Amino acid sequence: MKKHISKHFKNPRLQQLLEFPVLFLGALPENTPALYSLMNYADIKLGTWYPHEGMYKIVEGMFKLAEESGVKFFFNNDVNEIRTEAGRAKQVIANKVNVYEADVVIGAADYHFIENNLLPENCRTYSEQYWDNRVMAPSCLLYYIGLNKKLEGVLHHSLFFDSDFEIHGKEIYTIKQWPSDPLFYVCTPSVTDKTVAPAGCENLFFLIPVAAGLSGDTEELREAYFEKIMTRFEEKTGQSVREAIIYKQSYAVSNFINDYNSFKGNAYGLANTLMQTAVLKPSCRSIKIKNLFYTGQLTVPGPGVPPSLISGEVVAKEVIKYFGD
Repeated sequence: MKKHISKHFKNPRLQQLLEFPVLFLGALPENTPALYSLMNYADIKLGTWYPHEGMYKIVEGMFKLAEESGVKFFFNNDVNEIRTEAGRAKQVIANKVNVYEADVVIGAADYHFIENNLLPENCRTYSEQYWDNRVMAPSCLLYYIGLNKKLEGVLHHSLFFDSDFEIHGKEIYTIKQWPSDPLFYVCTPSVTDKTVAPAGCENLFFLIPVAAGLSGDTEELREAYFEKIMTRFEEKTGQSVREAIIYKQSYAVSNFINDYNSFKGNAYGLANTLMQTAVLKPSCRSIKIKNLFYTGQLTVPGPGVPPSLISGEVVAKEVIKYFGD
Protein backbone atom coordinates (compact mmCIF):
# COMPACT_ATOMS: atom_id res chain seq x y z
CA MET A 1 0.00 0.00 0.00
CA LYS A 2 1.13 3.54 -0.70
CA LYS A 3 0.69 6.49 1.61
CA HIS A 4 -0.62 9.83 0.39
CA ILE A 5 0.12 12.97 2.38
CA SER A 6 -2.23 15.83 1.56
CA LYS A 7 -0.60 19.23 0.99
CA HIS A 8 -2.77 22.28 1.55
CA PHE A 9 -1.94 25.93 1.04
CA LYS A 10 -3.54 29.11 2.28
CA ASN A 11 -6.48 29.97 0.07
CA PRO A 12 -10.08 31.15 0.43
CA ARG A 13 -11.32 27.57 -0.04
CA LEU A 14 -9.58 26.19 3.06
CA GLN A 15 -12.80 26.16 5.10
CA GLN A 16 -14.57 24.17 2.38
CA LEU A 17 -11.63 21.80 2.21
CA LEU A 18 -12.07 21.08 5.92
CA GLU A 19 -15.86 20.81 5.65
CA PHE A 20 -16.06 18.57 2.58
CA PRO A 21 -15.07 15.23 4.25
CA VAL A 22 -17.72 15.51 6.97
CA LEU A 23 -20.36 16.18 4.30
CA PHE A 24 -20.38 12.43 3.65
CA LEU A 25 -21.16 11.67 7.29
CA GLY A 26 -24.77 12.63 6.85
CA ALA A 27 -25.22 16.22 7.94
CA LEU A 28 -24.09 19.74 7.23
CA PRO A 29 -20.79 20.52 8.99
CA GLU A 30 -22.50 22.75 11.57
CA ASN A 31 -24.79 19.85 12.55
CA THR A 32 -22.08 17.18 12.80
CA PRO A 33 -20.64 16.16 16.21
CA ALA A 34 -17.26 17.83 16.73
CA LEU A 35 -15.57 14.47 17.32
CA TYR A 36 -15.69 13.81 13.58
CA SER A 37 -13.28 16.69 12.95
CA LEU A 38 -10.66 14.05 13.74
CA MET A 39 -11.21 12.87 10.16
CA ASN A 40 -9.58 16.05 8.89
CA TYR A 41 -6.68 15.64 11.28
CA ALA A 42 -6.13 12.08 10.07
CA ASP A 43 -6.25 13.09 6.41
CA ILE A 44 -4.06 16.16 6.66
CA LYS A 45 -1.52 15.13 9.29
CA LEU A 46 -1.38 11.35 8.94
CA GLY A 47 -2.21 10.92 5.25
CA THR A 48 -4.37 8.29 3.55
CA TRP A 49 -3.47 4.86 2.25
CA TYR A 50 -4.06 3.35 -1.17
CA PRO A 51 -3.74 -0.42 -1.90
CA HIS A 52 -1.38 -1.10 -4.81
CA GLU A 53 -3.33 -2.38 -7.87
CA GLY A 54 -6.58 -0.86 -6.62
CA MET A 55 -9.24 -1.20 -3.93
CA TYR A 56 -10.34 -4.61 -5.17
CA LYS A 57 -7.04 -6.01 -3.88
CA ILE A 58 -8.54 -5.70 -0.41
CA VAL A 59 -11.42 -7.97 -1.47
CA GLU A 60 -9.04 -10.46 -3.07
CA GLY A 61 -6.86 -10.47 0.03
CA MET A 62 -9.82 -11.17 2.32
CA PHE A 63 -11.11 -13.87 -0.02
CA LYS A 64 -7.73 -15.61 -0.12
CA LEU A 65 -7.34 -15.47 3.66
CA ALA A 66 -10.84 -16.84 4.19
CA GLU A 67 -10.23 -19.76 1.80
CA GLU A 68 -6.97 -20.55 3.56
CA SER A 69 -8.94 -20.65 6.81
CA GLY A 70 -11.41 -23.19 5.40
CA VAL A 71 -14.29 -20.89 4.44
CA LYS A 72 -16.45 -22.13 1.55
CA PHE A 73 -18.01 -19.63 -0.84
CA PHE A 74 -21.16 -20.13 -2.92
CA PHE A 75 -21.40 -17.47 -5.60
CA ASN A 76 -24.40 -16.45 -7.72
CA ASN A 77 -26.77 -17.37 -4.91
CA ASP A 78 -29.40 -14.67 -4.40
CA VAL A 79 -30.85 -15.17 -0.93
CA ASN A 80 -34.65 -15.20 -1.00
CA GLU A 81 -35.55 -16.12 2.56
CA ILE A 82 -34.25 -16.73 6.07
CA ARG A 83 -36.42 -19.45 7.60
CA THR A 84 -36.93 -19.23 11.34
CA GLU A 85 -38.25 -21.55 14.01
CA ALA A 86 -38.78 -20.90 17.73
CA GLY A 87 -36.80 -17.66 17.65
CA ARG A 88 -33.84 -19.04 15.71
CA ALA A 89 -32.71 -18.81 12.09
CA LYS A 90 -32.71 -22.38 10.81
CA GLN A 91 -32.20 -22.20 7.05
CA VAL A 92 -31.11 -19.76 4.35
CA ILE A 93 -32.87 -20.18 0.98
CA ALA A 94 -31.05 -19.01 -2.14
CA ASN A 95 -32.21 -18.93 -5.77
CA LYS A 96 -35.51 -20.28 -4.38
CA VAL A 97 -34.21 -23.88 -4.43
CA ASN A 98 -30.86 -23.98 -2.62
CA VAL A 99 -31.26 -24.70 1.09
CA TYR A 100 -28.42 -24.02 3.55
CA GLU A 101 -28.75 -25.20 7.14
CA ALA A 102 -27.57 -22.57 9.60
CA ASP A 103 -26.27 -22.52 13.17
CA VAL A 104 -25.63 -18.78 12.95
CA VAL A 105 -26.61 -16.30 10.22
CA ILE A 106 -24.67 -13.08 9.64
CA GLY A 107 -26.40 -10.63 7.35
CA ALA A 108 -23.85 -8.46 5.52
CA ALA A 109 -26.33 -7.24 2.93
CA ASP A 110 -28.42 -4.10 3.39
CA TYR A 111 -29.91 -4.27 6.91
CA HIS A 112 -33.28 -2.87 5.83
CA PHE A 113 -33.51 -5.30 2.91
CA ILE A 114 -32.77 -8.34 5.07
CA GLU A 115 -35.37 -7.40 7.66
CA ASN A 116 -38.11 -6.42 5.24
CA ASN A 117 -37.59 -8.94 2.45
CA LEU A 118 -35.99 -12.06 3.94
CA LEU A 119 -37.69 -12.32 7.34
CA PRO A 120 -41.35 -12.78 8.29
CA GLU A 121 -42.89 -9.66 9.77
CA ASN A 122 -43.00 -10.99 13.33
CA CYS A 123 -39.21 -11.53 13.25
CA ARG A 124 -38.29 -7.97 12.30
CA THR A 125 -36.65 -5.78 14.93
CA TYR A 126 -37.44 -2.44 13.29
CA SER A 127 -40.64 -1.20 11.69
CA GLU A 128 -40.93 0.49 8.33
CA GLN A 129 -41.73 3.69 10.20
CA TYR A 130 -38.45 3.38 12.08
CA TRP A 131 -36.51 3.14 8.82
CA ASP A 132 -38.41 6.00 7.21
CA ASN A 133 -37.45 8.19 10.16
CA ARG A 134 -33.73 7.48 9.80
CA VAL A 135 -31.52 10.30 8.56
CA MET A 136 -29.41 9.04 5.67
CA ALA A 137 -25.91 9.92 4.59
CA PRO A 138 -25.61 10.79 0.89
CA SER A 139 -25.84 8.69 -2.18
CA CYS A 140 -23.59 9.62 -5.07
CA LEU A 141 -23.37 9.98 -8.81
CA LEU A 142 -20.22 8.34 -10.17
CA TYR A 143 -18.45 8.30 -13.50
CA TYR A 144 -15.72 5.79 -14.33
CA ILE A 145 -13.55 7.13 -17.14
CA GLY A 146 -10.70 5.69 -19.20
CA LEU A 147 -8.54 7.96 -21.39
CA ASN A 148 -6.21 7.05 -24.23
CA LYS A 149 -3.71 9.68 -23.12
CA LYS A 150 -1.97 10.92 -19.98
CA LEU A 151 -2.98 14.15 -18.27
CA GLU A 152 -0.53 16.75 -17.02
CA GLY A 153 -0.46 18.16 -13.50
CA VAL A 154 -3.30 16.04 -12.04
CA LEU A 155 -3.07 14.44 -8.59
CA HIS A 156 -4.35 11.16 -7.21
CA HIS A 157 -7.02 13.11 -5.24
CA SER A 158 -8.63 16.39 -6.32
CA LEU A 159 -11.57 18.32 -4.87
CA PHE A 160 -13.44 20.88 -6.98
CA PHE A 161 -14.76 23.78 -4.88
CA ASP A 162 -15.52 26.14 -7.72
CA SER A 163 -19.20 26.31 -6.78
CA ASP A 164 -21.13 27.19 -3.62
CA PHE A 165 -20.60 24.62 -0.87
CA GLU A 166 -23.51 25.89 1.23
CA ILE A 167 -26.02 25.52 -1.60
CA HIS A 168 -24.87 22.01 -2.49
CA GLY A 169 -24.95 20.96 1.16
CA LYS A 170 -28.54 22.18 1.58
CA GLU A 171 -29.58 20.39 -1.61
CA ILE A 172 -28.32 17.14 -0.06
CA TYR A 173 -29.68 17.49 3.48
CA THR A 174 -32.34 20.19 3.60
CA ILE A 175 -34.04 20.54 0.23
CA LYS A 176 -33.10 17.00 -0.88
CA GLN A 177 -32.95 17.52 -4.61
CA TRP A 178 -30.50 16.93 -7.44
CA PRO A 179 -27.78 19.59 -7.07
CA SER A 180 -27.89 22.68 -9.22
CA ASP A 181 -24.13 23.25 -9.42
CA PRO A 182 -22.36 20.53 -7.45
CA LEU A 183 -18.97 20.26 -5.89
CA PHE A 184 -17.23 17.05 -6.88
CA TYR A 185 -14.25 14.81 -6.20
CA VAL A 186 -11.89 13.36 -8.82
CA CYS A 187 -9.64 10.36 -8.28
CA THR A 188 -6.85 9.58 -10.74
CA PRO A 189 -5.26 6.42 -9.30
CA SER A 190 -3.13 5.87 -12.41
CA VAL A 191 -1.02 8.84 -11.27
CA THR A 192 0.14 6.71 -8.34
CA ASP A 193 -0.44 3.17 -9.56
CA LYS A 194 0.68 2.28 -13.09
CA THR A 195 -1.11 -1.09 -12.96
CA VAL A 196 -4.63 0.37 -13.12
CA ALA A 197 -4.37 1.70 -16.69
CA PRO A 198 -2.56 0.64 -19.88
CA ALA A 199 0.68 2.42 -20.71
CA GLY A 200 0.02 5.94 -21.96
CA CYS A 201 -3.54 5.91 -20.61
CA GLU A 202 -5.31 7.41 -17.61
CA ASN A 203 -7.87 6.00 -15.18
CA LEU A 204 -10.23 8.45 -13.47
CA PHE A 205 -13.44 8.48 -11.54
CA PHE A 206 -15.63 11.45 -10.67
CA LEU A 207 -17.93 11.55 -7.62
CA ILE A 208 -20.80 13.94 -6.95
CA PRO A 209 -22.48 13.55 -3.52
CA VAL A 210 -26.28 13.68 -3.83
CA ALA A 211 -29.22 13.18 -1.49
CA ALA A 212 -30.40 9.65 -0.78
CA GLY A 213 -33.86 8.66 -2.00
CA LEU A 214 -33.91 10.83 -5.11
CA SER A 215 -36.07 9.88 -8.09
CA GLY A 216 -35.45 10.74 -11.72
CA ASP A 217 -32.12 8.95 -12.07
CA THR A 218 -32.14 8.83 -15.86
CA GLU A 219 -29.41 8.53 -18.47
CA GLU A 220 -30.29 12.02 -19.69
CA LEU A 221 -29.79 13.47 -16.20
CA ARG A 222 -26.48 11.64 -15.76
CA GLU A 223 -25.22 12.90 -19.10
CA ALA A 224 -26.19 16.47 -18.23
CA TYR A 225 -24.20 16.32 -15.00
CA PHE A 226 -21.25 14.74 -16.76
CA GLU A 227 -21.11 17.57 -19.28
CA LYS A 228 -21.34 20.11 -16.45
CA ILE A 229 -18.46 18.73 -14.39
CA MET A 230 -16.34 17.82 -17.42
CA THR A 231 -16.49 21.41 -18.63
CA ARG A 232 -15.22 22.57 -15.26
CA PHE A 233 -12.57 19.85 -15.13
CA GLU A 234 -11.22 20.80 -18.55
CA GLU A 235 -11.24 24.50 -17.70
CA LYS A 236 -9.40 24.03 -14.42
CA THR A 237 -6.81 21.58 -15.76
CA GLY A 238 -6.36 23.45 -19.04
CA GLN A 239 -6.57 20.22 -21.02
CA SER A 240 -9.06 18.64 -23.39
CA VAL A 241 -10.45 15.36 -22.10
CA ARG A 242 -13.66 14.51 -23.90
CA GLU A 243 -12.09 13.40 -27.19
CA ALA A 244 -9.67 11.10 -25.30
CA ILE A 245 -12.42 9.08 -23.56
CA ILE A 246 -12.29 5.40 -24.56
CA TYR A 247 -14.31 4.05 -21.62
CA LYS A 248 -17.19 5.64 -19.75
CA GLN A 249 -19.60 4.16 -17.20
CA SER A 250 -21.94 5.94 -14.81
CA TYR A 251 -23.33 4.66 -11.52
CA ALA A 252 -25.94 6.29 -9.30
CA VAL A 253 -28.98 5.88 -7.06
CA SER A 254 -30.82 3.26 -9.12
CA ASN A 255 -27.66 1.14 -9.43
CA PHE A 256 -27.16 1.11 -5.68
CA ILE A 257 -30.74 -0.12 -5.31
CA ASN A 258 -30.61 -2.73 -8.08
CA ASP A 259 -27.14 -4.09 -7.33
CA TYR A 260 -27.02 -3.86 -3.55
CA ASN A 261 -30.66 -3.50 -2.44
CA SER A 262 -29.46 -0.26 -0.88
CA PHE A 263 -32.05 1.46 1.31
CA LYS A 264 -33.16 4.61 -0.53
CA GLY A 265 -30.19 4.16 -2.85
CA ASN A 266 -27.77 5.37 -0.20
CA ALA A 267 -24.03 4.97 -0.70
CA TYR A 268 -22.82 5.89 2.79
CA GLY A 269 -25.30 4.39 5.23
CA LEU A 270 -26.95 6.23 8.09
CA ALA A 271 -26.03 9.78 8.87
CA ASN A 272 -23.63 10.03 11.79
CA THR A 273 -25.79 12.40 13.77
CA LEU A 274 -25.59 12.32 17.55
CA MET A 275 -28.80 10.26 17.79
CA GLN A 276 -27.53 7.75 15.24
CA THR A 277 -24.07 7.17 16.67
CA ALA A 278 -22.65 4.07 18.41
CA VAL A 279 -25.34 2.15 20.35
CA LEU A 280 -28.05 4.34 18.82
CA LYS A 281 -27.51 2.68 15.43
CA PRO A 282 -29.46 -0.48 14.51
CA SER A 283 -28.22 -3.35 16.65
CA CYS A 284 -25.65 -5.78 15.26
CA ARG A 285 -27.61 -8.63 16.90
CA SER A 286 -31.28 -9.28 16.18
CA ILE A 287 -33.58 -8.74 19.14
CA LYS A 288 -36.10 -11.25 17.75
CA ILE A 289 -33.82 -13.99 16.34
CA LYS A 290 -31.12 -15.05 18.80
CA ASN A 291 -28.65 -16.42 16.22
CA LEU A 292 -29.07 -13.69 13.59
CA PHE A 293 -26.45 -10.93 13.38
CA TYR A 294 -25.94 -7.91 11.15
CA THR A 295 -22.84 -6.25 9.82
CA GLY A 296 -22.17 -3.47 7.33
CA GLN A 297 -22.75 0.22 6.86
CA LEU A 298 -26.18 0.48 8.54
CA THR A 299 -24.98 -0.81 11.90
CA VAL A 300 -22.01 -0.30 14.25
CA PRO A 301 -19.61 1.42 13.70
CA GLY A 302 -20.97 2.84 10.43
CA PRO A 303 -20.30 3.49 6.74
CA GLY A 304 -17.05 3.42 4.82
CA VAL A 305 -14.62 0.62 3.98
CA PRO A 306 -12.69 0.59 7.30
CA PRO A 307 -15.81 0.86 9.53
CA SER A 308 -17.61 -1.86 7.54
CA LEU A 309 -14.60 -4.16 7.93
CA ILE A 310 -14.47 -3.36 11.64
CA SER A 311 -18.20 -4.14 11.80
CA GLY A 312 -17.46 -7.66 10.59
CA GLU A 313 -14.81 -8.04 13.28
CA VAL A 314 -17.23 -6.78 15.95
CA VAL A 315 -19.91 -9.25 14.86
CA ALA A 316 -17.44 -12.15 14.72
CA LYS A 317 -16.56 -11.49 18.34
CA GLU A 318 -20.25 -11.29 19.26
CA VAL A 319 -20.93 -14.65 17.58
CA ILE A 320 -18.04 -16.25 19.47
CA LYS A 321 -19.28 -14.73 22.72
CA TYR A 322 -22.77 -16.18 22.35
CA PHE A 323 -22.08 -19.38 20.42
CA GLY A 324 -18.37 -20.05 20.86
CA ASP A 325 -19.04 -23.36 22.61
